[in-house]
Amino acid sequence: MPGLKFRVLLDSDKNEEVFRDIIISNEADFETFYRAIMSAFGFNGDQMASFYVSNDNWDKGHELSLIDMSYDDDAIDEPASVMKHASIQNFLTEPDQRYILVYDFMRMWIFLIELIAYEKDTPEAPIMAFAIGKAPQESTKSMLDENLFGPESQLADTDEEGDEFGFQDFDDDYADDDLNDYSEYEY
Repeated sequence: MPGLKFRVLLDSDKNEEVFRDIIISNEADFETFYRAIMSAFGFNGDQMASFYVSNDNWDKGHELSLIDMSYDDDAIDEPASVMKHASIQNFLTEPDQRYILVYDFMRMWIFLIELIAYEKDTPEAPIMAFAIGKAPQESTKSMLDENLFGPESQLADTDEEGDEFGFQDFDDDYADDDLNDYSEYEY
């Protein structure tokens, strides 16, 4: 039962390093790991979050979600695991295993996590062993813009230059009189 030492780096727009080293038992579940990370960075931990098993290129692999999001047993993709039911030791495939933690899907806080050492002693509870940089306030990151197509007033604005979608008057080369008498067509 070794302890696992992970380096957890907060991915940020700023050019400053903010990371924490956390030691946790390999038998701990991902929800315990999630709570330790939130505590180490001073975040509330009250938003949706998912871990993703990753590789050397930081690609997202298997998902471990905070709550059970499965709704379709016939889904094509492998269903996500639930953090509280997933032990860290069951998702260690590399000696320098990497994970990505996405927290608060509206603000998209990204934590890059890498296994950096094995500890002889296993802690009873997660320990923050090292901290570099001041973590930002959770609320300082702006939310993603939900209106991807611009302000609603632009779509609803009808004027003489075009309709609500920006089309000019469309001339389809048909006159109303052309469509009134169907008797001229043979069936």
